[in-house]
Formats: sequence, C-alpha cells, structure tokens
Amino acid sequence: MCLAIPGKVEAITNDGIIRMGKVNFGGVVKNVCLDYVPEVEVGDYTIVHVGFAISKIDEETAEQTLADFRALGVLDEELASEEEAFARAAKRPQSNCPDGSCDV
Repeated sequence: MCLAIPGKVEAITNDGIIRMGKVNFGGVVKNVCLDYVPEVEVGDYTIVHVGFAISKIDEETAEQTLADFRALGVLDEELASEEEAFARAAKRPQSNCPDGSCDV
C-alpha cells in the first residue's frame, strides 16, 4: 500500500538543483523532495507520497490524519525503512499463488 502521509517540515536545503527537506512524520524523520511545493516553509505541514511533497496542509488536518493512520495500524508499515519492510515481508506466510488463484 502507498499512502500519502502528512508531516511537518523541520529543515529545508537547496543544492541549486533540488529543494529537499527533513520532514517529521510523528517521530520518524525522512528526507523528502520539496520541489513540487515551493510555497512550503520550515514549520509547515505537507502531504508526502513516495518521497515527494505534493501539497501543503494545515496542522489540524495533518495531526488528525496521522492519528487516524496510527489507529488503523498503517503508519509503521508506510514509514518503514527498506530493511524493515523486507524483514516484515520475509516473516509473512508465503503463497505458491500470490494472485490468489490457488484459493479458488
């Protein structure tokens, strides 16, 4: 699953080519491309999808969305590092028919 997750911009850097930021997703900080939202500043909240900020949102909406995602149990999966995601996948039961055709 790939959700767009809200986060708070904590720092912004610009190497002259790409505008990047450190974005805090309720305690997990990731590097995010900010090129598509030039209006976003440090302290603002943004929606991030696959490493790219795609829109600016208000703090109340961001905090409520994070709380909802936590309650649904999807936040840890979405914010996992590549190593954590692979480790979780390795622990899941494997199927000879990943498309579900064996169950018919």
